[in-house]
Amino acid sequence: MVKVSSEQKYIPGVCNIGPAERAKRRQTGYVALLASIILMVTLVAIGAPRGWRLLLILPLSAAAVGFLQDRLHFCIGFGFKGLYNVINSAGTTDSVSQAEYRAKDRKKAMSIVWLSLVSGIVIAVLCFLV
Repeated sequence: MVKVSSEQKYIPGVCNIGPAERAKRRQTGYVALLASIILMVTLVAIGAPRGWRLLLILPLSAAAVGFLQDRLHFCIGFGFKGLYNVINSAGTTDSVSQAEYRAKDRKKAMSIVWLSLVSGIVIAVLCFLV
């Protein structure tokens, strides 16, 4: 993993969001994690068949997306759209002009999507086994 310096700047395929955008992603992670916990508790409380616990894949993957975007300083939505925001307030973006940089960003975004999905599947399977 490439470390991002305390001086925020756009680095293609490495860093496309700064502190304000990271905070939004982190908040999304916490909300999705809370939804996952509520769903798990509800399924256990109502005595739902174990297979229903696999529904946890969705909110757990969403939580992983939020936390990974925060940790990696990289927004998958911005990566796919060719945008970045490392120093502005949340919601303000700049465009990535070079095709090579946009390709690096798309590749990074896709890797975060896959990692989040795998994380959601693994944790949901663990919940299924509990």
